[in-house]
Amino acid sequence: MEELRNLARIVTGRRLQTLPLVDFNIKAANKELQLLNLLKEDDTSTQNQISKQLYNKKQGDSVAFRKLKSRVEHKLLNHLYFLDHTDPRHSVSRRFELQCLELFHQSSVLQWESEYSLAERLLRKCLRLAQEGEFTRYIVLALNELRDLYAEKREPARYRATMEQLKHYRQVQEWEEEASQLYWDTKMIMIRSVKLRSTLLDDLPGYIQKLQHLHEKARTFSTFYYHYRMQITREEMVGNFDEIIRITSAVEEQLAAGKINKKRFDSRYNKFMNIYALLRNRQAQKGLELAEGYFKDFHPSSGNWFYFLEHYLLLALHAGQYSQAHELMRLAHKNTYYSKQRVAALQRWDLYEAYLHFISPEASSLRLMHFAQFVQTVPDYSRDKQGYNVAILILQFLYYLRRNDEEALLMRLESLRKYEQRWLRDPATLRSQLFLRLLVLTVKENFRAEVCEKKGQTLLARLQGAPQPGEAYAETEIIPYEDLWALTLTILRNHTAEPAGARNKLNGE
Repeated sequence: MEELRNLARIVTGRRLQTLPLVDFNIKAANKELQLLNLLKEDDTSTQNQISKQLYNKKQGDSVAFRKLKSRVEHKLLNHLYFLDHTDPRHSVSRRFELQCLELFHQSSVLQWESEYSLAERLLRKCLRLAQEGEFTRYIVLALNELRDLYAEKREPARYRATMEQLKHYRQVQEWEEEASQLYWDTKMIMIRSVKLRSTLLDDLPGYIQKLQHLHEKARTFSTFYYHYRMQITREEMVGNFDEIIRITSAVEEQLAAGKINKKRFDSRYNKFMNIYALLRNRQAQKGLELAEGYFKDFHPSSGNWFYFLEHYLLLALHAGQYSQAHELMRLAHKNTYYSKQRVAALQRWDLYEAYLHFISPEASSLRLMHFAQFVQTVPDYSRDKQGYNVAILILQFLYYLRRNDEEALLMRLESLRKYEQRWLRDPATLRSQLFLRLLVLTVKENFRAEVCEKKGQTLLARLQGAPQPGEAYAETEIIPYEDLWALTLTILRNHTAEPAGARNKLNGE
């Protein structure tokens, strides 16, 4: 009871007279709530427009608004201490880690107030939870504080026991940090040029072996996790998607058997990797069925929701389910967090939407004028001229082919040849090489559908037998090349059947 009495004295004696929080329960909305409502309801208003609405002035009140904005931001940051983390659609480890962080913060404040007995109890609870969750960082933090506390209280036996634990966990932390550094260094190489990503393949087996060695020494969740992710990375880069499915299934079995910490492992990662592997392994229909069930496990406010939805959309496109793809595209745009994504992600969504509009314009919400502008001004996605640039070149070619703009196509003919010769020389880029040759064939054969179909059979057969490239080569097929070739032949046949005066009009856009 004495501890509670002392805590009551600390809080009542040191509490702030006005809590720095937004009062969401007041009946008449004050300026703070008005600002919050405007921010939630409108993503497009500028600072000046919001200021005018709040202060009913033509020019707003810049000084008052600046103070209001600063005050609201400060209060909203304080509300981060009181978020609900129990939703299972968030990372499972989040709520357990935050428990450790909260206990550590509370015990630190109590030590500053010289309330050592309660601080020790909270630190020991923090230590226990951190050990259960294998959060080595918080284990070391809690042990450091306990060491200081026992030194202050002159308890040598507890001090020595704590130091023994601290020595062990510091070593574990060093191993974990080494594994972490190796993993994240590798990730940074992967976001750079295709050339660097390709050379990384030679180093990955050594990295995996080193991570395995670190895990054998540390035996913690973190070292297991980095080793596991590096294994997945290697198979992803070489295009061994069957092995990804095998590895993720084996880990799920270990998790069910209690061999992996359930407070730390996020099964949603395995679910994502499974549908990704099925997409790249040409099992789109099976992946689509799984994605429908998995999607509910991702919270709409997270970046993972959008990333999963991207692959859900690609599965629909690869399965030829274009009406479902349109629904998924609309779902993405309806999410209030859509604009929160990184620029590169937003550009990918624009490209997906352009492809979807091109292949299935009747259900598209994209306006024809916006589509035409996008195709003609689409940005480069990769400095080393691979990945989404291949998809962009293909979309632009097909756009001018549908328009029957022979002049524009002839201008691009040499560009496609040079592109293939310069950037698609690696055997792993065979599918893109073959499809670009099919597109070139349409120009060489003067857009005659029957001749292109006949002379393209050999290239098409090679395309159908070519393996899917790994991520090391940054190849991305938004629509399978086989389906795009069938669409190309359909466009050519439509042109043949058209009256001569209609050939310069947009066709089906």
